[in-house]
Amino acid sequence: MPAVRRLKVAVSGLGRMGARHAAHFLHRTPKAELVAAFTPDPKEVAWAKENLEPWGVKIYTDFDAMLEHQGLEAVCVATVTTVHAEHTTKAIKAGKHVLCEKPLSTKIEDCQQVLETARQNPHIKVMCGFSRRFDASYLNAYNLTKSGSIGRPTILRSQTCDKYDPSGFFVNYAQFSGGIFVDCNIHDIDLALWFFSAGTQVVPRVKSVVAFGVTAVEPDLAKHGDVDNGVGVVEFYDGQIAYFYSSRMNPPGQHDMTEIIGTTGKLSVNANPTTGLLESHLATGIHRDIPQNYYERFENAFVEEARQFTDAVLEGKTVPIDLESSMEAVRIGVALQESLRSGKKIWFGREGNQVEETGTKARL
Repeated sequence: MPAVRRLKVAVSGLGRMGARHAAHFLHRTPKAELVAAFTPDPKEVAWAKENLEPWGVKIYTDFDAMLEHQGLEAVCVATVTTVHAEHTTKAIKAGKHVLCEKPLSTKIEDCQQVLETARQNPHIKVMCGFSRRFDASYLNAYNLTKSGSIGRPTILRSQTCDKYDPSGFFVNYAQFSGGIFVDCNIHDIDLALWFFSAGTQVVPRVKSVVAFGVTAVEPDLAKHGDVDNGVGVVEFYDGQIAYFYSSRMNPPGQHDMTEIIGTTGKLSVNANPTTGLLESHLATGIHRDIPQNYYERFENAFVEEARQFTDAVLEGKTVPIDLESSMEAVRIGVALQESLRSGKKIWFGREGNQVEETGTKARL
């Protein structure tokens, strides 16, 4: 029996998510072989020597050197957000397939560079990892929407609510993340683009965005132009509206939920979060546990993401998420952050360029 071909993968960045991606490719993706990893951080190097090196994974502190690892075929980019685009572009030019953590960048021009580089190398598979698309519940909802079960999807309400972290992590992270709409609501934005294009496969075009926010528990976020609670409304040209809520202070734990409202029905994903089927009925009330962080909620989705990316490369299939949609998600997230900071509604022309309000209204 011939040996099963396995994709030789490297992970760039071994922080909070990078370490998880490394573990997924190493232990939970049968058709992949983790052969290398990059990090410039001494603490992450120490972790890698204990958790990756014993499995034969080569550890690099120079990204360019890692790209030259013998036999390397693909790279999972999970570094700090501000270098996602740079590492993705370098990997593509080096002939490596790329799975990049969301978002592609915090700047639309950097996303455009990634898109152009990918188009110049059509034989290279490039995908931005939006994990919710690989979650069973969201996938079921998408297939129902695509089949026409709820008519035309018209309104989407979606939220990402993290449990409060008193360590100050999100304050420090805000200097790199691009802000709460680019980092936190980017998942919800991607869902809107995904569900609103169900059936047509055409990425909807943004018409306007407006955002509001407050710093309820972390006032230091203000120095980065960020908030710990944000609300955004996005209007699309084809008569669809998305409403987003994000929070860094949800007391009981992680609560990410979505409603897709169509012309003949509605779908709701994770409206009543729970980690299992146990519900305690006690004198103090009815209780159930919920996930405490994003990874606990979407761990299986991250693993499925790695497996589907691997399959797409090995079998020459189209990756499940196209780059144009991923870039559009950043465009909307950046605009929401701009609206939050400026206090103004942001308008777009049909080609995706920002326009003055009066000019836009004249064309409606």
